[in-house]
Amino acid sequence: MTNVRCCIVGGGPAGIMLGYLLARAGLEVAVLEKHADFFRDFRGDTIHPSTLQLMYELGLLDEFLRLPHQEVSELGGQIGDDSFTVADFSHLSTRCTFIALMPQWDFLNFIVDQAKRYPGFHLYVNAEVTDLLFDGERVAGVRAKTPQGVEEFRADLVVGADGRSSKVRERAGLEILDLGAPMDVLWMRLSRRESDPGQALGRVDAGKILVMIDRRDYWQCGFVIAKGKLDEIKRRGLPALRDDVAKLAPFAADRVDELRDWDDIKLLTVKIDRLKRWHRPGLLCIGDAAHAMSPIGGVGINLAIQDAVASANILADPLLHQNLSSSDLARVQRRREFPTRVTQRMQVFIQDRIVSAVLNSQGKLSAPWPLRAMNAFPWLRRIPARLVGVGIRPEHVATPARAPGSRPR
Repeated sequence: MTNVRCCIVGGGPAGIMLGYLLARAGLEVAVLEKHADFFRDFRGDTIHPSTLQLMYELGLLDEFLRLPHQEVSELGGQIGDDSFTVADFSHLSTRCTFIALMPQWDFLNFIVDQAKRYPGFHLYVNAEVTDLLFDGERVAGVRAKTPQGVEEFRADLVVGADGRSSKVRERAGLEILDLGAPMDVLWMRLSRRESDPGQALGRVDAGKILVMIDRRDYWQCGFVIAKGKLDEIKRRGLPALRDDVAKLAPFAADRVDELRDWDDIKLLTVKIDRLKRWHRPGLLCIGDAAHAMSPIGGVGINLAIQDAVASANILADPLLHQNLSSSDLARVQRRREFPTRVTQRMQVFIQDRIVSAVLNSQGKLSAPWPLRAMNAFPWLRRIPARLVGVGIRPEHVATPARAPGSRPR
């Protein structure tokens, strides 16, 4: 049995960032990650200006930006024959006026390396949480399968940061409000060449949407499909899917044969949901465990990290003084629920009014008038740039910084 002040379940952006901030504040923290590492293609790659601002506040920005990355100051795309720019980050008031494109495993490994400077930070990999431990009605820890066998981790606070299929929120019996999603995504790779065009938000045509993420030596591609249509697509056959991808990205038409069989294509199930109550005594859920986000805008990572910062700001002091109460956990939800609701409402609107319309369309498409207006009046691009790049109610680091090596509590 291991005793810590805080046990965090899940090694994604929310869990790793919270673990780092609490260890930096002088707390003993265990982060449990069920996989052996962070290397998974389905993780998002966008490091938003608000997150880069946090890195600056932590004194890590210069070192972070030395990692291989790409800087994107505008996001755009193509609908039919019309190209457009939808967001211009160059006018933001943040330290960095761009999105950094970086594989998420590089981001997580960087934060872990910083966290390991503090003796209170402990990362356990291959540690799959199977159940919660209770002391009466209070959550008192977790039980996990590890390479050493079944282990118990006791803590003053358990944080569920284990994603949209959270075991923690399931075992805690927290009620979920499902907002629905009309789409799923087929995830695949195509090789990249130096002559390929630059990064774009997406390529859209009648009934089809393709997003391509530049990972330097290959494209990570997301082909958006109507929810529940995978079996129908498989019946059409892999050559038909290759043809759809080639029509949306003609420059890569000579590479679609790299999709050799259906094992090269992964289904990502899109969800938008949130917990009605993010906490119960001894337990708090944050990130996708509290509110699963659509991939629209790539803002899920941003919200997860903002949740972590707010949680550390509010909970570090009561954890240090061992007087944590349910009212402290409720403060985190009150702080973060408004930006979550607003962002999800915008995502649902885009899904229902735009994505569904595109997926169900059959005729030739052209850019709708708001996108044409952004091309005509570039200052309009600042609005989505603010919403995507900074978000609603951005957080700032307010936790203390103990000297690396100081004894944790």
